[in-house]
Amino acid sequence: MNHKLKKLLSYYKPYRKLFWADMIFAILAAAVTLVIPLIVRYITSTVIYLDADLVVKNIVRLGIFMLALVAVQCYCNFFISNYGHVMGAKMEYDMRSEIFAHYQKLSFSFYDDQKVGQLMSRITSDLFDITELLHHGPENLVISVIKLAGAFVILITISPKLALISFLFVPVMFFYALYYSRKMKRAFAKNRARIADINGQIEDNLSGIRVVKSFANEEVEMKKFKVGNDNFLSSKKNSYHYMAGFHSGLTAFTTLITIVVLVFGAFFITKDIVTVTDLITFILYINVFTDPVKTLIDFTEQFQNGFTGFERFLEILSVQPDIQDTPGAKELTKVKGEIDFHGVSFQYGEKAEKVLNHIDLHVDSGEYIALVGSSGAGKTTLCSLIPRFYETTEGMVCIDGQDIKGLTLRSLRSQIGIVQQEVYLFAGTIYENISYGKPGAGREEVYEAARNANAHDFIMSLPEGYETDIGQRGIKLSGGQKQRLSLARVFLKNPPILIFDEATSALDNESEKVVQESLEHLAKNRTTLVIAHRLSTIRNAERILVLSDEGIAEEGTHETLLQAGGIYANLYQMQFQ
Repeated sequence: MNHKLKKLLSYYKPYRKLFWADMIFAILAAAVTLVIPLIVRYITSTVIYLDADLVVKNIVRLGIFMLALVAVQCYCNFFISNYGHVMGAKMEYDMRSEIFAHYQKLSFSFYDDQKVGQLMSRITSDLFDITELLHHGPENLVISVIKLAGAFVILITISPKLALISFLFVPVMFFYALYYSRKMKRAFAKNRARIADINGQIEDNLSGIRVVKSFANEEVEMKKFKVGNDNFLSSKKNSYHYMAGFHSGLTAFTTLITIVVLVFGAFFITKDIVTVTDLITFILYINVFTDPVKTLIDFTEQFQNGFTGFERFLEILSVQPDIQDTPGAKELTKVKGEIDFHGVSFQYGEKAEKVLNHIDLHVDSGEYIALVGSSGAGKTTLCSLIPRFYETTEGMVCIDGQDIKGLTLRSLRSQIGIVQQEVYLFAGTIYENISYGKPGAGREEVYEAARNANAHDFIMSLPEGYETDIGQRGIKLSGGQKQRLSLARVFLKNPPILIFDEATSALDNESEKVVQESLEHLAKNRTTLVIAHRLSTIRNAERILVLSDEGIAEEGTHETLLQAGGIYANLYQMQFQ
């Protein structure tokens, strides 16, 4: 708890001046609230008994003074609401940047187990509650303490007996509120988890809306959503139940104190213990010291709400990337493209079966190799180990004789181009998507990359050419067009090592032919690994590796493997019968 609080307070550091200004104005606003009832008491107890001329003069002076106090209070509240919120927004900005940067560092294995909607809620709704706490928390605390202490001191000097009677209710109010705020904390934590579930479900549904509609499963989705929505509603009802008890109880206490002060005050007036003026002052002060009790308890509610969100925020920050640069990692430069696997084994989790088992493989610089085999044999996994998307469980992978674990991730990945079966294009224009391969590239470089990928002509045939907006995930383009854009992106990157992961398996014959030409063009003079389901696309490979559960079961050229009559020959016959 202590180190979490320290971490929370560290976000104030860049905004110290703004924070202290906010505190000073909060103190001034609280002071004005305490002074005005004292002026009312002075008018009713002293001024009205002066000579007629003096009464008018004094009331005018005091009226002007009170107007000035109201103006000061108005500016203080404006400063707190405006600049205080800006300070909170800046801290929210810093935290959002921090968690987004952390998301970028986390490896594939983290995202394999996470839902995007839940991760989004940590960066949106959770952060809003944290910054509300960071902004309002300290000022509410300061204002409440000053009002409570100030009101107590003033009232005790006016009438100790009435003050003690009034303040007897404060501890009871605190314990009552504390009980309910604890209940609320649990309810808020549950709400937060439920809304994250709903976000996850919505994200999943909207991303797969075409699948939903193609199966006419809108009702199934509504039922699934109803379960999550019902859970959220019931947890909300629970939290509102405790909130209602909290607020109605505190309002009842305020009214009760007013009644008790009136009854005892009236009795004390008959006994000449207090004056009518003192009673009026007391009644004016009741709100001054019951409001802070409410605010303090609101603060505990706010603190629990914000701190619950902060704990969830820290939960993500505490996830260490399992793949990161080792101390003293070197830059990978002047790459020839020689790749070696030495006794490489891999499994996705401690309890999972091994996907790869003691693989030994040497790939020459500039060699064109194809990987084939049944689904689950580990073809994609093998290729994912080269850019260190996953870490080997045993053994090591080397590029140009250097263990990739001793290289910086940035320099390693900048030398590898990957074209996947499922192309991911970002929302935006064609130009923006191609230039993603080399940020800062000139327009001519982008056009040249598109020409090399056989994409330039179809891009120019679109109404807005390179500035055509392609929609979310490139939904407005065909499969072949998307694939050619992803190829253009890799052409622009111009890496010495290429990985094609079933890059043409989802295309029709015509698109496949065009994309295949682009792939062959891109692969020239580069070390290339091709994962293929369609064996027709890899006849030209210098070497074909057949992966099975046991490891590399066969290797050779297309002709030698066909003659051998093994796994590859069977796969080929099945495809071309």
